[in-house]
Amino acid sequence: MEIAPNTTLFTTKHYHKASVLFVAMKRMVLSLAFLVPLIAQGQQIQPDTVGGYKQVWADEFNNEGAPNPANWKFEQGFVRNHEDQWYQAGNATCHNGLLVIEAKKVHLPNPAYVPNSTDWQTSRPFIEYTSACMNTGGLQSWQYGRLIMRGRINTDAGLWPAFWTLGLNKPWPSNGEIDIMEFYQDKLLANIACGTDVPYQAKWYSNIKKLDEFEPGWNQRFHTWRMDWDETSISLYVDDILLNHVALKNLVNQDGSNFNPFKQPHYILLNLAIGGDNGGEPSATTFPKRFEVDYVRVYQK
Repeated sequence: MEIAPNTTLFTTKHYHKASVLFVAMKRMVLSLAFLVPLIAQGQQIQPDTVGGYKQVWADEFNNEGAPNPANWKFEQGFVRNHEDQWYQAGNATCHNGLLVIEAKKVHLPNPAYVPNSTDWQTSRPFIEYTSACMNTGGLQSWQYGRLIMRGRINTDAGLWPAFWTLGLNKPWPSNGEIDIMEFYQDKLLANIACGTDVPYQAKWYSNIKKLDEFEPGWNQRFHTWRMDWDETSISLYVDDILLNHVALKNLVNQDGSNFNPFKQPHYILLNLAIGGDNGGEPSATTFPKRFEVDYVRVYQK
């Protein structure tokens, strides 16, 4: 067959190549279309194992009912920070793949009430709110690694949700505290605390990001909080945005002991507090309110 000058012969072979290229381009476009909403929502799209990490523990909360007792214990009563809620296990349940910690408005007698007591935990005749604080203490603990929680927090007035860790040895704060996620009074916090030479007085390394610095509707979506912790430093993130970074050499307790509370195993806590020293006034908030957790995962190298 004679071919005119500057004319391309489009054979079956060329057609096959073009078809393969079209399919490949279509798949790439679909992949980008999938990723764009994830990026817009701020979800973590890098693999959790980047940097040589391997998963060593997780709770995906896929069971129905109470959280797995092999992983979690519960606090009971009025516990810390002059908070308004009475902690109890019944306010935490697993449903449809989520852990739900629910804060409720109630009016119940305080079983620990002592007339004329001056102690904040026993001087209250009534319980006005209930919630839950669960932790892995005595069950699971880790020294160094990547800890991740994907969840959705409610940011209404008076609410104080947290995903945090405490060290196994020494009294607080000499045991070390890491607030991977803490929220109150329109502020998202990333905190690390060690001990001072004054009992029960902490030295804080804190950074905050105000709620109005995020895009509108941020508090209606799920987000991913992460800690990367090794022998040299602690880094705290939300949706891969670095919020705080502190070198371990700066976190030695200042009581002369030379004890570094971040060179020991820590356990995980999840809770939804109300009011208290930092939570703010909850009276204008309509209850119940939820702190929802999709999963908690731990990775180590």
